[in-house]
Amino acid sequence: MSWGFEVGRVYNRRADIHARFDGSQRGGIITTYLDERKRVYGPIFIISGASGEDHGYEDRWRDDGVFEYSGMGQVGDMVMQAGNKAIRDSSQNGRSILLFDEHPLGLLFRGELVYEGHQVRRAPDRNQQMRDAIVFELRPLADVVDALEQREPAVQGDLEVLRQRAYEAAGVLPARQGSPRTIYDRSADVRDYVLARAKGYCEGCSKPAPFMRANGTPYLEPHHLLRVSDGGPDHPKLVIALCPNCHRRVHAGADGPAYNGELLAKMPAIERGH
Repeated sequence: MSWGFEVGRVYNRRADIHARFDGSQRGGIITTYLDERKRVYGPIFIISGASGEDHGYEDRWRDDGVFEYSGMGQVGDMVMQAGNKAIRDSSQNGRSILLFDEHPLGLLFRGELVYEGHQVRRAPDRNQQMRDAIVFELRPLADVVDALEQREPAVQGDLEVLRQRAYEAAGVLPARQGSPRTIYDRSADVRDYVLARAKGYCEGCSKPAPFMRANGTPYLEPHHLLRVSDGGPDHPKLVIALCPNCHRRVHAGADGPAYNGELLAKMPAIERGH
């Protein structure tokens, strides 16, 4: 489940998306906010389907598991603004990307994705004129989480170096020259920094990690404060290291939302200290 949506289930756009999250009722990219002043980002809903082909859009799943999603803009060159910019900056803003396919009965939820990168290609617009089109490369969050679980956190490393890599991974700082970092590498960079920052103590309850991993690192779990699902390269200011008890409290406790709010309020001081 992501934000209450179940993979494989059909939903009504007006009742299940706009009634709950508001957002523009036209177009294939719906950006939302969780407060009236638009200071707290909500999930990004992206709609894919055959109707988009009439406007020059062509979405597809690649053999490597990446979903290619056409940016918004029906005529002329696409530009990195509005919904396009929201997708590109989703990691550093802690936003979920929720994919829905057009369906005869409404919108079919396909799952939560994370931004991996984008390309600019020459393609026809709605008027069949060639233009620069933005094509986003999005990967299922579940695939990223599964791959990350196979990697042990870094045992050692300078905290400032780990911090630099984490901020680069989230897109907050420009990546340095060198070998390209995959979405899996970037997710690990954020995870490793957050766990190293905690120095073996839960950043929620301040108690020591309950046990050590096989590689000698304290067992804590990264929790994403703005997204419902954990995993992926979010901004380090939006990811906190928790003991399993605190982590379960956030996701399953009766006071989970309130506790998550407390943790979010603590994060500026936690990150400022490093």
